Amino acid sequence: MKKSVCIVLVFIMFFFKNFASANYNKVFYDLQINSISGELIDFKKYKGKAILVVNTASYCGFTKQYEGLQKLWEKYESKGLIVLGIPSDSFNQEKKSNKDVKEFCEVNFDISFPLTTITDVKGENAHEIFKWAKENYGKSAVPKWNFYKILINTEGKVEDTFSSLTKPMSQKIIQKIDETLKIY
Repeated sequence: MKKSVCIVLVFIMFFFKNFASANYNKVFYDLQINSISGELIDFKKYKGKAILVVNTASYCGFTKQYEGLQKLWEKYESKGLIVLGIPSDSFNQEKKSNKDVKEFCEVNFDISFPLTTITDVKGENAHEIFKWAKENYGKSAVPKWNFYKILINTEGKVEDTFSSLTKPMSQKIIQKIDETLKIY
C-alpha cells in the first residue's frame, strides 16, 4: 500500500513539475507591445496590477465576449485589473488592419480597455508575451483559439489560463481575479 502511494506521489510531482519549476528570468512587467494606435505599451507601468491577456478576433464565434471583457474592465479597473486585448489573425479570423479592428471594437462594443496591434499568438512568430507564458507556464498558456485568456498575477507571473469557452464574467474567472487581487 505505501509503495503504491509513493508511486502516485512521484507521478503527481512530475506531472506538476512544469508549474513548480518555472524560473521566470523575466516577469510580465519586463515585456512590451505596441498599442493598436502604434504607441509602445511598457508593462512596467502596470507593475503591481493583475492583467487578463486575451487574444481576440473580429470574425470569431466568441467575438461577443468583447461585451464581457468590457464589463470586467469596468468592474475591476479601479481595483487593479488591466484587461488587455491582443487582436490576432493566428486563427484566420481577424481584420487586416489595426485601424479596422479599432473601429470595429469601438463601434460594436464601445471598448475602452487597452488593445494592441494585430499580433501572432502561437507558433514561431508568436509575440514574446506568448513565448514567455509558454516557457514559464507550459503548453496550457498557448492559445488554443481566439478569446483564450491568461491571467497574470500582481507579481507578473502567470496565475491561470482559461479556455475560449470560459466567458469573461464567469464565476470561475471572477473568483480567480478576486483571489489574485485579494478582494474578499
